[in-house]
Parts: sequence; structure tokens; C-alpha cells
Amino acid sequence: MNEATVETGKLRGVVSGSVVAFKGIPYAAPPVGKNRWRPPQPAPRWAGVRDASQYGADCMQLPFPGDAAPLGVTPAEDCLYLNVWKPARGGRRMPVMVWIYGGGFVNGGSSPEVYDGSRFAEKGIVFVSFNYRLGRFGFFAHPALSRENPEGPLANYAFMDQIAALQWIQRNIAAFGGDPKNVTIFGESAGGMSVLTLMTSPAARGLFHKAIVQSGGGRNLLGPMRKVREKQGQLDSGESVGLAFARKMGIEGEDAAALEALRALPAEKIVDGLNMSTMNTPTYAGPMLDGKIVVETVEQAFLGGRQAKVPFIAGANNMDIGFSFARTLEDVFKPFGELRERAEAAYNPGGNGDVRTVGYQVAMDRMMIEPARFTVKKMIEAGQKAWHYRFSYVAESMRKQWPGAPHATEIPFVFNTVKAKYGDQLTKSDQAMSEMVHAYWVDFVKNGDPNGGGRPVWPVYDPGKDVLIEFGPERAEAKPDPWKARLDVTEALAMKGK
Repeated sequence: MNEATVETGKLRGVVSGSVVAFKGIPYAAPPVGKNRWRPPQPAPRWAGVRDASQYGADCMQLPFPGDAAPLGVTPAEDCLYLNVWKPARGGRRMPVMVWIYGGGFVNGGSSPEVYDGSRFAEKGIVFVSFNYRLGRFGFFAHPALSRENPEGPLANYAFMDQIAALQWIQRNIAAFGGDPKNVTIFGESAGGMSVLTLMTSPAARGLFHKAIVQSGGGRNLLGPMRKVREKQGQLDSGESVGLAFARKMGIEGEDAAALEALRALPAEKIVDGLNMSTMNTPTYAGPMLDGKIVVETVEQAFLGGRQAKVPFIAGANNMDIGFSFARTLEDVFKPFGELRERAEAAYNPGGNGDVRTVGYQVAMDRMMIEPARFTVKKMIEAGQKAWHYRFSYVAESMRKQWPGAPHATEIPFVFNTVKAKYGDQLTKSDQAMSEMVHAYWVDFVKNGDPNGGGRPVWPVYDPGKDVLIEFGPERAEAKPDPWKARLDVTEALAMKGK
């Protein structure tokens, strides 16, 4: 059956093999005109049967040339659409899985081929992906906006979109055979950070029941978060950043006329060259502490045990993101202070490491590797089952170029869309690893435990044993973390003064 009825009307999807896909379903009104920088508004109803065979536009952005998941459609400001894949012969009360894409909150979308949810639907899962506003459309503050909506929420429109999509799922997913009481959210990079934010936001409570974070961090490594209205340490308020952007566009003032002029700007002017290579600009605020959606940092919430208590998986890749600006080994190790001797023993035991390699390892561990372990540890302390992984598998065709698994390269393995990524260069070994990683994620979504199917056992994390599963170049293997000394000293540094 390729038709479904949701709260706003009837849909006709497309059957492909054992899966029906419904694409481009509006979950909120177009965030354009007076809806630019407003919380998502209800989607309008339609008459007749809506064609759901094509993706809606991904959200407005300047695509990033090196993106690991290039967009499949042209971006536009009218972009609040979601997609559903379900088994063609599906039953009722099937588990639901919701993907949140990465892209630094300035790039990304639900249309890339590697994000196709068909493989999950083939396994009896109702799979959902959706778009959320990016860049200055997703994160923007201005005194006129604060006056227009004094009770809030303000500034974090991207997170409001994510919550609206999850609320839509609660109201509508049963129409596709999905169980609104069995929803797993998962995301990578900014999508993983979004999962952690949803786990710590009072506004998202009860909207999901399991969570997976792929290379999503968990510490405050980008420094303190801005507040919407007040200065935070050295950081200007979000409103100040918004005023700076308005001035750049030739718009002065803090009144309704200034806001009207900002909303009248063409979408390309709002983008203003912003993407993953230009994010560090004084006219873009990024995620903010708004007091309603984001009430504290992820790290603060996890340290205080205030995160959602749900079964949890987190991990990162063995050549993940890390930014080191150190010119000498002295620059690398100086921040460790009294921990320096431990750090040197962990990162440069022979004393002959080069600054580029050692600096990168320290930066990567601080940004991605140790924060993943931190979040898993805190979930265990909160009485939940949690599992830790490291993804080290490199597609055979890339092994001469990549000494390890770069950021985001696990995604096609998780989705089992490696054929779309590697094409004719895909090998049997690549496909076998993809089937295995995918199966762990499927079983976690179905059972709240990634184990099953005769695969190597992935034990629940035990802080005393520090065992993770490594998806390595040869096989998947549960073992004590070989980087334990590195992560322990990184953790000690992160906890100084806390």
C-alpha cells in the first residue's frame, strides 16, 4: 500500500522492492516571510492526494565542496520537510528511527544518497529523516525578535525545528505503522550534537526513547555558549551578533522596521557566504543558551545527571575531527599543566613524535574521542545501559589515502549505503563490514541492545574495564580501549576546575 493519511492530508509514496518511501512531507509551514525566525508554525492542509515521490528542498545554505554527503536537491528557504521509509508489508507498532544530519549546523540536508533509509525499512523499521534550518536561518537573535516574542523561545530555530519534527512523529507515525512509544534518535557530527542537545532539553522530554551519537562531542570544547541577551564572559550576546549582521546588510535600529527589513532580505543575503569553511565569523552566532530550549550546556547537564535516561550508544572515528594550531610540542603539552608528564607519556612515549601528529591526536581526543566516552560513562552512572564504539574501518579503495577512518566515513556503513558511496570500488570486505555495523544499529533500535545475530558480543560499557567495540580494518572486536591512557589524561584535563 503506497498511500497514507496524516493530519494535513493524504500522501502517495513510491514502492521500491519491499519498501515504500514517502518524501517531501511538510511537517511545518514554510519558514519564509513573516515566519523567518519564528518557531515552526503548523503545516497547512492540502486537498486531494499529495505526491510524495520527491525530496523537498534541503534548507538554504552555501554547499560545501568537500562535503562527505553532497546534497541531492537544490537548497531553498522553504525546507521544513521530512521523509518516511516503511516496509511495504509492514505491520503495526514497528520501531521508529529518526536521523539528524550533520554539517556544522551550516550545511547538510536529508537528500544525500547515503542517507537513504531503505535498508532500515527492509529490516522492519519505520525510518524518518527531516530538514532543519541552518546557519543564520537556524540560529539568530536580534532585539526586535526578543520584543516580538518576549516569552520565547528565541534564537535556536534549528532545535525548534528538530523538536517540531519529533512532535509530528508522535502525532502521525502510526499512519505508517510506526510506534510513537518506541522512537530512536541518532545523528552524526552536528546531528550527534543535536541528539545530545535534545537529551538535555526540557522541551524534548518524552519525544524519544533511545539515542545514538556518532562523533557528536559532549564537552564544551568550542568554549562557552553565547546567551541570547547578555554577554557571557568574553562572548558578545546573540543579539549583538545579530545587530552586527544587520549593520553589514545596511539595516540599523532595534525596532519592528529593522526586523521587517531583515525578513525582506533575499535568502542568499542571509547566507552571505556562510558554510563549514567560513563559520568563524562575527556575524554568525551558532547555538545559544536561550533558557527554554537550551537551558545549559550538554556537559553541564551530563555532569549533573540531568540528561534523558534512555538506552544509549556513542562513539567516534579513529581519525576524527581535531584542530591543532600548535607549532611546537611545547605548545601541545603546555595546556596540561601539572598533568604534562602523564600527557607526554600517553601521547609521545618515545619522545620522538612530530608536532603535527601529536597535536592532532591531542586535539581529536579532546574534541571527539574522550567526549564520547564521557557521555557513555555518565549514562552508565545514571543507571542506563550504554555502549561505546570506535570506528576504524577504511574502505579498501581508500586505504592508500587514509591512514584511519576520517570524520563521517562511518555513515554509509551504518546506513548500509556503501554501494552509493563507493560504487564499483566497493569490495566484499567493505560490504561485509557494512552489513555488520548496520545490524548492530538495527538491533539496538528494535531491542534497546545492539547484540544479536551471532555477531561479536558488544558488552555494556563498564568504567572499570573500559571495553569498547572497535570496527577495525580486519574485523569488529570488543576489547579494552587501547587509547585508555590518552583518554584518561584528557579527561583529567577536562575536569580541572569542575
